[in-house]
Amino acid sequence: MKLPRRRFLYLAAGAAALPVTSRFARAQTYPSRPVRIVVPFPAGGTSDILARLLGQWISERLGQPFVIENRPGAASNVGTEVVVRAPADGHTLLLVTASNMTNSTLYEKLNFNFIRDIAPVASINRVSLVMAVTPSFPAKTVSEFIAYAKANSGKVSMASAGNGSPGHVSGELFKIMTGVNIVHVPYRGDSPALTDLIAGQVQVMFGLMPSLIEHIKEGKLRALAVTTASRSDALPNVPTVSDFVPGFEASTWQGVGAPKNTPVEIIDKLNREINAFLADPKIKTRIADFGGTAVSGSPADFGKVIAEETEKWGKVIRSANIRPE
Repeated sequence: MKLPRRRFLYLAAGAAALPVTSRFARAQTYPSRPVRIVVPFPAGGTSDILARLLGQWISERLGQPFVIENRPGAASNVGTEVVVRAPADGHTLLLVTASNMTNSTLYEKLNFNFIRDIAPVASINRVSLVMAVTPSFPAKTVSEFIAYAKANSGKVSMASAGNGSPGHVSGELFKIMTGVNIVHVPYRGDSPALTDLIAGQVQVMFGLMPSLIEHIKEGKLRALAVTTASRSDALPNVPTVSDFVPGFEASTWQGVGAPKNTPVEIIDKLNREINAFLADPKIKTRIADFGGTAVSGSPADFGKVIAEETEKWGKVIRSANIRPE
């Protein structure tokens, strides 16, 4: 049967508009049920607190609960795989951390490829580490530390929260760039590492700002430098490592990811909401309280960070021959 030209053009126009209309409708109706944000670490840590702040804020905006689900294990790999295997409909999200950017190199056999299998949604913040020593340690600046470590090669020990942790790889980068020989002592988490650092059992630690800042303010530790390229508002009088070691930079990132093939309109909607969350002055203050800096941007911006950080720390891990515990 031959269709009249006007009828044919009408149907053709309708068919062409259908995908756009469908995408618009899908974005308008999302979320249609509770959304879970998988945090691949135990409750109570910085990532968990940040996820709960975001979940509460965005629940009020989008009219559905954003529920935090803690799935710790294997340095974030357990929780990450939960999201990788979830339906790509925006109702399961991942709280992305720096561990995701190192694990692809650190672990030889993973059941997923993070860059391939997780779609970046939005960055949330960047957190500096602090190079800290006990108050009795003779060095008061990074330059003095380097000189002391070279004069006492192999006699200075560096604590970390474990093999491949942000503090460990940051310390290894420092060793590569300065040529010092300091001994890595891995612990099972920040708390036991800090206990021994404060007690003087180990001499230095590249620790996450939220874990160290109160000990520094109380005088239990001395901050030699922060690891970001610019000074931290949380410790404005503390210089950067790059002031003494040009080009040095280390920080941890947090953001949100979704399973690959999640519709772009859903990712864009979430990105807009997360950027609005980061623009809230109260949220900025809360992030600054634990030493972070809010970092907004597009999904592509966060994807670039993930790719660059994965490559950067991959080189350090291979160079230092780091293996998971």
